[in-house]
Amino acid sequence: MNNVRPRLTMMSEAQIKESHQNVLKVLSGTGVRVDSPAILQLLEWKWGLKSQDRIIKFPPEVVEEAIQSAPETINIYDRRGERKLKLGEDRLRFGVGVTALFYQNPVDETLDVFKRENFRDLVRLGSSLKHYDVISTVGIVRDVKEELGDMYGSLEHIANTTKPLVLLVSDEDRFPDVLDMFEHLHGKEVGDKPFVIPYFNPVSPLVMNAGTVDKMKVAIERGLPIIFSNYSMAGASTPLTPAGTLTLLMAELLAGLVISQTIKRGAPILLGMLPVYFDMRTMLNFYDPQSILISVACSEMMKYYGIPHCSTSGSGTGWGMDLIAADTYWMNTLALLLSNGHLAPFIGDSLGSKSISPTTFVHCHEIIDQALRLHNGFQLDDVNSAVDEIFKVGPGKSFLNQPSTLKNYKSGYYVSGVYPRYSMEKWIDAGAPPARQVLRQKTQDLMASAPAPDEYDEFIAKGEEFIRSKFHDIL
Repeated sequence: MNNVRPRLTMMSEAQIKESHQNVLKVLSGTGVRVDSPAILQLLEWKWGLKSQDRIIKFPPEVVEEAIQSAPETINIYDRRGERKLKLGEDRLRFGVGVTALFYQNPVDETLDVFKRENFRDLVRLGSSLKHYDVISTVGIVRDVKEELGDMYGSLEHIANTTKPLVLLVSDEDRFPDVLDMFEHLHGKEVGDKPFVIPYFNPVSPLVMNAGTVDKMKVAIERGLPIIFSNYSMAGASTPLTPAGTLTLLMAELLAGLVISQTIKRGAPILLGMLPVYFDMRTMLNFYDPQSILISVACSEMMKYYGIPHCSTSGSGTGWGMDLIAADTYWMNTLALLLSNGHLAPFIGDSLGSKSISPTTFVHCHEIIDQALRLHNGFQLDDVNSAVDEIFKVGPGKSFLNQPSTLKNYKSGYYVSGVYPRYSMEKWIDAGAPPARQVLRQKTQDLMASAPAPDEYDEFIAKGEEFIRSKFHDIL
């Protein structure tokens, strides 16, 4: 197989090593603040270190040992126990979701508060689209009691798909309860052929907050792989230079790695960053093209370490699925596919990540479909070069009936599943529809036909009973 593929390479090996040394200097010289007394005590006891005012510094040898102990690949299963992904070995995989507060409907794209039914519909839609390999938490349910939003949202999460889940729980006190509910519904421990990947964030700059590291301990002790990913506001919570942001965020990631391997040596973990910029004039955060470069650099650092990478997804920009959002999604998807990303789990949100839109799921699926054709390259060999065929046809004749055409005419070029390839005349005959109108209608059709898993009714009934029994004092 002589497949030729494009690749995006950013840093040389010498530059990667230089960046790594800068990160080690931050961890050994500045250190990080650990707000959990239990985790801080564990770090001190395990490594023979001393903290001061909750700040602990990690010598290079501690960091290097943590890098060596983390697994290079992670097996991820679906809810029915079939292995679906080997993160760290495969190409970039994609997922939908974000902890949105608002829902942008596919009919007229107006906003409403995020409701339980929106969680159900979005999970089913994402699950029905083949290029989405994981389904992340898609929103914070706001039409139930606030204390139970995570419980009802997570119930809809597990009940409406069999695909692997990336789990975000906004109320740290509810995290063990959500895992207990999952085990109650699943009938097995969640660490047995894990299909749940909890997602955790530290607080930049250089704070390992108690809620994050304590939840990490719960997840790791249950045998779950975890994602440890940070979020910058360059110029506010990190230096404004790309290299400065990379250095600080990498220091946080390796601190999280040390904590994970201190909790359990060999604990599976993905590391990644969301290197967002902060506009000091508008007080808004956003992705700059250099954000994508920093994410690519992070992916190269993770390849150097041998640790699976959780990349940027390109989400958050735009006012729904518009030209602004399309720019960032295309840039991010292609750049990380052509570099060393392994998982981009958060497609679908816009308006500063406050809102989520099903039309974004559908259009970004088109972006991924086309970007994969670029990533996959093409075959360069005697048969595909078709020298004999060219000789046979000769100048001025047609290849319509030749083997290369007859074999490949159904798959030899991209055909959109959303946007018809209209001529001008056919577009006029169709009423000259704007592309956005076509997208809205296709999204509505897909949502109407997206199926529920066979266990849906059973899971909802058992899950609601679990919540009533566990939280009867709140209800």
